[in-house]
Amino acid sequence: MKFFKFIFLPILTVIMIGMLMSDEKVIPVEGATHNDWNHNTFWYEPWGSSIVHKGIDIFGKKGTPTLSSTKGFVIYTGTLSKGGNVVVILGPKWRVHYYAHMDSYTVASGNFVTAGAVIGSLGDSGNAQGKQPHIHYSVVSLIPIPWLATAETQGWKKMFFLNPHSRFI
Repeated sequence: MKFFKFIFLPILTVIMIGMLMSDEKVIPVEGATHNDWNHNTFWYEPWGSSIVHKGIDIFGKKGTPTLSSTKGFVIYTGTLSKGGNVVVILGPKWRVHYYAHMDSYTVASGNFVTAGAVIGSLGDSGNAQGKQPHIHYSVVSLIPIPWLATAETQGWKKMFFLNPHSRFI
C-alpha cells in the first residue's frame, strides 16, 4: 500500500497532468504555409538509411526564424551527424518535438519556450548540406498509441511517431 501511495500515485498524477495540458499548434517556420512542405512525405519510403521519413521537411530561405511549434521544455540542443544542428522540446501530452537541419539555435537545454517562440534559424546542416534550406520536423509520443501501428515498413513505430502534417490541418 505504501508503494501505491508514495510512488505510483504521484507518478500517475504527473503523467495525467502532462496528458491534460493544452497543445498549441504553430507551423515551426516563420511565414510558412501548408504549401511549404509535401503533405505526403511522412512515412515515405525509401528514405536513405532511416528507411522511412518519420517527419516532414518545411522549406524556406536560409536564416528564416524557426519557431517552437508548442510550449515546452528544451531537453536537448546540439549537433547530430544526420540532423545537424537540432533542438528537441518536450511538450504537452508527453510529446517530443524534434527540429533538425537548423542553421543555428538560440535556446539551451532547460529553457522553457512558448508556442511561436524563436528557437533558431532555418538551414541545411547535417545530411541536408547542399540541399534546399529546411527543417525536418518530427513529433514523437513517449506514451505509445498502439492503434496507430500499421503493417507498413517499420509500421509498428507509428505508435510513437505522429504525422506532423496532421497537427496543422
